[in-house]
Amino acid sequence: MTNASLKDRITDDMKEAMRAKDSAKLAVIRFLLAAIKQVEVDAKTSEGETRTALSDEQTLSVINKLIKQRRDSKDQFEKAGREDLAQQEAYELTVLVHYLPPQLDENEVESLVKAAISQSSAAGIQDMGKVMAILKPQLQGRADMGAVSAKIRSLLS
Repeated sequence: MTNASLKDRITDDMKEAMRAKDSAKLAVIRFLLAAIKQVEVDAKTSEGETRTALSDEQTLSVINKLIKQRRDSKDQFEKAGREDLAQQEAYELTVLVHYLPPQLDENEVESLVKAAISQSSAAGIQDMGKVMAILKPQLQGRADMGAVSAKIRSLLS
């Protein structure tokens, strides 16, 4: 990211959507900001801290969670034959994905998985947790963790 935090970028995009009168995008961004605020409030009340803002990594975690929910909902709507709702979820996905860092290609992911396997001395599928523990901080928001998990499984099998 640049000097501005991810949350600041999202807030700026909300203001831009207001100016452009883009109500669909504005609704998605407001929902995202509400989810971020909820995590901040929950952390504040559970930890008794006075911290008010999430780090970019924590914000990415919230965004990833919302993206996963949208993908799951989109799949369910498509199975139920509700194309109108599936299209709405697809639109929300495009807005949310905009805030993720650049995605790694399959070759980059595979090389990182192989490096993590050798670093953790993983011998079989039972060591998958060790490999994921190494990869998750490196790949958070930069790759589909479901695909990463499948790649690890195939290489450890």
